[in-house]
Amino acid sequence: MKIAWLEDPNCQDVACVGGKVANLSRLAAAHRVPTGMCLTTAAYAAWLDSGGGAWPDALRDELATRYAEMAARCESEAPQVAVRSSAIDEDGQGASFAGQYETYLNIVGIEAVADAVSRCWASTRSEQVLEYRRQNGLPVDDVQIAVLVQQMVAADMAGVAFSANPINNNRGEVVINMSWGLGESIVGGTVTPDTYIVDKGDLAVKERQIAEKEKMTVAHPEGTREVDVPRFMRGEPTLDNDKAAEVAALARTLEEQMGWPVDIECAYHGETLYLLQCRPITTLD
Repeated sequence: MKIAWLEDPNCQDVACVGGKVANLSRLAAAHRVPTGMCLTTAAYAAWLDSGGGAWPDALRDELATRYAEMAARCESEAPQVAVRSSAIDEDGQGASFAGQYETYLNIVGIEAVADAVSRCWASTRSEQVLEYRRQNGLPVDDVQIAVLVQQMVAADMAGVAFSANPINNNRGEVVINMSWGLGESIVGGTVTPDTYIVDKGDLAVKERQIAEKEKMTVAHPEGTREVDVPRFMRGEPTLDNDKAAEVAALARTLEEQMGWPVDIECAYHGETLYLLQCRPITTLD
């Protein structure tokens, strides 16, 4: 199996798809997870066997077929997708690999998708990744990687939520960081997001810190770009109490379902909340 849909049971095999994809696959049936497909470690091995440059014809044809199927699912001739690496030992209990491997957003068209996948595969040998693996006691030879190609949500606001407070280790609090646009401004540290602390029991907002959000990441014909937030929106809260409670409820449910405190990425498009990633919190005492 070289390419599998998220809902395929084979997509829950960590050895084939990595922790990031396996977690999402477990959750796709019960939660609003954008449609996606995974190029497994077998696809990576086939690419390596061909010299790690040009794609094997059969694999390239299979990707084109699956991308056409995704277009039908998304009701779009050329769907916008996010292309993310998923290493086999990523998103585990000890090391999350957050921000280490490559991610490409707003990729459109089969040629651009194939190129982004190739760059994800090539990133396994980057010095940044190899050093991170050394620091976490992980092998640096024979690294196995899968790649997730997933419909991109045109986010009005996006962020992360923790089902336990990673600052004070309070297991009864959900912490939410949210900003305008795509979540990359938060991940990249170029914006100070709003912070909400929500009681995990009754989902009441206990504390909120509304930041002056000056930048946001938006889709652009060449991928994404960071732009100025309109002045009237900068000091406005990204979430009202109902949305903060909805995000907190999602984090609480996922913690119960996965069996460990979770760190999730999520986004709103209009009034609809989407789950984008789910990983363990690795910093709790």
